[in-house]
Amino acid sequence: MARFIIDGGTPLTGSIRPAGNKNEALPALMASLLTDQPVTFRRVPRIADVLTVCEILTDLGAKTEWLSEDTLRVDASKVNRHQPSPELCARVRASILLIGPLLARLGKIELALPGGDVIGARRIDTHFEGVESLGGKLKFGSTINATIEKIRGAEVFMDEPSVTATENLLMLAVLCEGTTTLHNAASEPHVVGLCKLLNQMGANITGLGSNVLTIRGVKSLRGADHKIGPDFMEVGSFLCLGAIGKGQITIEDIELSDMRFVLKSLNKIGISPQIRGDSLFIDGTQPLTMRKEISGRIGTIYSQPWPAYPTDLMSVAIVAATQAKGTMVFFEKMFEARMFFTDKLMQMGANIVLCDPHRIVVTGPAHLYGAHMSSPDVRAGMALLMAAAIAEGRSVIDNIYQIERGYMNVEKKMRELGANIAREE
Repeated sequence: MARFIIDGGTPLTGSIRPAGNKNEALPALMASLLTDQPVTFRRVPRIADVLTVCEILTDLGAKTEWLSEDTLRVDASKVNRHQPSPELCARVRASILLIGPLLARLGKIELALPGGDVIGARRIDTHFEGVESLGGKLKFGSTINATIEKIRGAEVFMDEPSVTATENLLMLAVLCEGTTTLHNAASEPHVVGLCKLLNQMGANITGLGSNVLTIRGVKSLRGADHKIGPDFMEVGSFLCLGAIGKGQITIEDIELSDMRFVLKSLNKIGISPQIRGDSLFIDGTQPLTMRKEISGRIGTIYSQPWPAYPTDLMSVAIVAATQAKGTMVFFEKMFEARMFFTDKLMQMGANIVLCDPHRIVVTGPAHLYGAHMSSPDVRAGMALLMAAAIAEGRSVIDNIYQIERGYMNVEKKMRELGANIAREE
């Protein structure tokens, strides 16, 4: 198993360009199953999760071909299997996104339970209820078994704005008879990106960016050439790193509209980058001060569905807060195990109180020292890498597969910024 060895404390200076959004790329690749014509994807992050999805598609009978470092073509014209490999599905949470396109393509699916990060319970009820509203029949046990004879348009009231449930229902409803309306749908940038791809393939989806999506069914979809949007999770991660890196970092080729609420929330920690066109510039030599509420009480950063602050950026914001003056409460409303990586930050010297599975209190600034750690999930792993980069002494991070699942060329990017990092098998 590979690990990172980091000698921390060197100033981090330079520029980085984010990879494509992993959370858009994964459902987009699944959407290629909806047509018998080739689909070309550009700015695809060549990370472990994407490579696993390519293996799943190949196992189903599709042909995947890398045309360049970040350009991928998928030809699903010969797909005829409704049973994805259980071993491959166990490696990636995104395998749940096979339900919609395989039901639409073949009328049935037998899916092993998906894998992915262990950050808390992830309900699939919303997937089931939505598919049943459109005419599907499902059984849940050691596998997920679903069939559908005719996709019927319907009013679907989602009991939570689940991203993957919204994406599954979109991919099923585009080929329905009639019209489908998804109420309380997810509206994240990666959901919008999937809608744009489907529309380019010939679908008729309106309401993009809102929580009400209307899908007017069409008989078939065609091929397309689609560019994945920049990964705002990576932008947010390197923004937090730049704020505490004792240097100056420019993050290029961003989509500013994806970052507005992220920037608003990070400002509570004192992170205020300069906006330079489609770039963000952050000066990490400036001190950070956490902002109190108007009443004088301790401030709070909490995660909520989009467009509020995303849960995936909680971990990196917590590391940034350890280097800011003051106190801040972090309230993770979505996943009950998201905060459990903070014991490793405490081991490094961070002043953190774990109140309960959903809330912590951070007081800073704290001097961090190197430690031997293991990455528990993608986002916590990146947060620990950030902490190691600014800590005094040497850190070792095991299980870096979890980091590389979500961040493309992270070692190379860190090194180009000046970090003293090595990858050891």
